[in-house]
Amino acid sequence: MKIIDISVDPFTTPPYPGDPDPRFRWLSRVEQGAEYSLSIFGMTPHAGTHVDAPLHYLRGGTAADDIPLENCYGACTVVTLEGILTGEDMDKLLPHCRKRLIIRGNGKASLELSAARVIADYKMLLIGIDAQSVAFDAQEGDVHRELLRGGVVILENLDLTDAPDGEYVLSALPLKLGSMEAAPTRAVLITK
Repeated sequence: MKIIDISVDPFTTPPYPGDPDPRFRWLSRVEQGAEYSLSIFGMTPHAGTHVDAPLHYLRGGTAADDIPLENCYGACTVVTLEGILTGEDMDKLLPHCRKRLIIRGNGKASLELSAARVIADYKMLLIGIDAQSVAFDAQEGDVHRELLRGGVVILENLDLTDAPDGEYVLSALPLKLGSMEAAPTRAVLITK
């Protein structure tokens, strides 16, 4: 078995434009004579690798703690696709994929609304991407709403450098942080 970490460190990757920088500082350190080391950090739940919950875009939507964990764990497919992906692209691709799809686009792939509709209609459990957002700016809200209304977990800001295209088991469980609209995630792909 091999485990491939596909998570992005929120402290070493740029935040989403307009979001505050994550903060971190030491409160005490063994190296400085303290009995124990203790740190504190602060960030939006969208910093680094994270999942978006329906609450992020839907009035009355559920929080990250209510995301079905079985959607975030199980068989998945990693594929390389470029540019703005359409519904037609998804119609061709999805019959050959597991119900959890991760798209490698070197940070430049995104979904158009028609692609989100097909993904939701296909009853995908999760869509992941190696960009900060699953959608391009002009349709960002519409794409998120379509996916989230359809029960699709959105996993964003992945590092797929060491994950060739293929079939894996994905584990991307969101942290349990209360009633937040998103949650940081340690995402890994597992091979035999």
